[in-house]
Amino acid sequence: MKKTSVMLVALLGLWVGAAGAETPQESAVKKLIEPRLGDNVKVDEVTKTPYSGLFEVRVGNDIFYTDAAAKYVFVGRIMDAQTSRDFTSERVNELSKVKFSDLPLDLAMKKVKGNGKRVIAVFEDPNCGYCKRFHKTTLQEVDNVTVYTFLYNILADDSAVKARNVWCSTDRNKAWTDLMVDGKAATAAPAACQAPNDKVLALGQKLNVTGTPTIIFADGSRTPGWIDAKTMEAKFSTLK
Repeated sequence: MKKTSVMLVALLGLWVGAAGAETPQESAVKKLIEPRLGDNVKVDEVTKTPYSGLFEVRVGNDIFYTDAAAKYVFVGRIMDAQTSRDFTSERVNELSKVKFSDLPLDLAMKKVKGNGKRVIAVFEDPNCGYCKRFHKTTLQEVDNVTVYTFLYNILADDSAVKARNVWCSTDRNKAWTDLMVDGKAATAAPAACQAPNDKVLALGQKLNVTGTPTIIFADGSRTPGWIDAKTMEAKFSTLK
């Protein structure tokens, strides 16, 4: 890595480490930029970056950049031109982390393969094509994993019905595998059976899960979309 890249990485570490202690200048930029973003927009945090005097503006898990006078808004990614390291994506990933132990796992289906020592949670929709691919490929090839599946019904009108039928099945895991791998729908759920559809939907919205599948690892990091077994194993290898 070139000297300039090393310096930029070091500055990034100082910047992230200092986040949370708002300076008078950051407070001033926040007061300037917030009313210029439109009605009802709440800026959660403004942090000075090491990038040419820019300030990071965070609204929820979305970030963009502005200057000290809040005259300009810069939407996009900041990358190291020499190494292609994407600093903006790293920040977004950090902001989107969740505390795995806080997930309400009683709202999810649990499946254990092998010793089950490695743990993931996955938000899936029964009509999701990439979720089906995930089951047909990745989960067939990865072993020694415990999978918590949250039935997150966001893609079609009948997603909630399909999810409820699976949840109310005698063997939920088999019913889910039959649907996702073989296309075999679960039998209609008894009228009295209650599925946690609304609670899971609220959870996904709270965590800003915008697509399926979304995979959450034990360290709280997430991966949106389908990944193959090789990529998943590589991720597992980075976890302590």
